[in-house]
Amino acid sequence: QVQLVESGGGSVQSGGSLRLSCAVSGNTYCLGWFRQAPGKEREGVATITGAGSTRYADTVKGRFTISQEKAEDILYLQMNSLKPEDTAMYYCAADRAASKCVTSRQLAPSTFDYWGQGTQVTVSS
Repeated sequence: QVQLVESGGGSVQSGGSLRLSCAVSGNTYCLGWFRQAPGKEREGVATITGAGSTRYADTVKGRFTISQEKAEDILYLQMNSLKPEDTAMYYCAADRAASKCVTSRQLAPSTFDYWGQGTQVTVSS
């Protein structure tokens, strides 16, 4: 069984930074961060595969960095230059199947079977 526990959310002013963490237990291949704002669909933010391949949503490229501390089974999302439109609930997600986590599907929520409970990020202007 895979379990994911996020932490690190909070409130920050525009231009500020936050780092999200996700404690991962269980065998996984693909890990990612997704977000969902009120009234909007869940969207992919950044993902990383077991081979180290990363993908970012165009809206966060150059501002967010996904990384993984494998020794401690922790997934991070470093978020810099935050904007009010980054405000959302952020979710950590995982999947075990390398065959599902192909480049074209890496940012699709439907690719991932396991989800954390979410952590709120609020960016004020």
